[in-house]
Amino acid sequence: MAELARSEFILGGQRSGKSRRAEELARQWMAADTAHRAVLIATGQAWDDEMRERIARHQRDRAERVPGMATVEEPVALADALRRASDAQALVVVDCLTLWLTNLMMPADAGQAIDEPAVIAAGHALCEAIAAVPGPVVLVGNEIGLGVIPLGREVRQFVDALGRLNQQVAAACECVTLMAAGLPLTLKDKP
Repeated sequence: MAELARSEFILGGQRSGKSRRAEELARQWMAADTAHRAVLIATGQAWDDEMRERIARHQRDRAERVPGMATVEEPVALADALRRASDAQALVVVDCLTLWLTNLMMPADAGQAIDEPAVIAAGHALCEAIAAVPGPVVLVGNEIGLGVIPLGREVRQFVDALGRLNQQVAAACECVTLMAAGLPLTLKDKP
């Protein structure tokens, strides 16, 4: 196994291979030492039948690909969950930042205004946690800013916020990998 980065941010489009790469890093980590373990912090919430089935499918697939990986579900308090899950022997995978940001900006009780300062503060807290945790961390997120400018105000706010979050997390991580068609493209490598 090549030396694992202390922190890696994996981003890309939908079905680009982001989660598979994170799972493979977790599998390699656990195979390298019997004391190693892996924990997935899942941020997705099942708001409808399609999302419930998607989550169930991910759980089944992950159990096959990375047996023994524990799962913690945390849709909002991500920095705290990362701190609780991490230790020197645990690789923590966060999947995914895009759903986490959605939970922060578009809560179930729709109609309330987006609290941009709270969203920015949550991003800063996450980056502080990435820097502070003792074990390796792998974060997964979507790159959605490559297309046309969205028409709705709320969607534009979300795309802007995700772009800012991606930049923050990329700066906080030792490595950044862009996934395209299942292939990893190194954007930032270990110093």
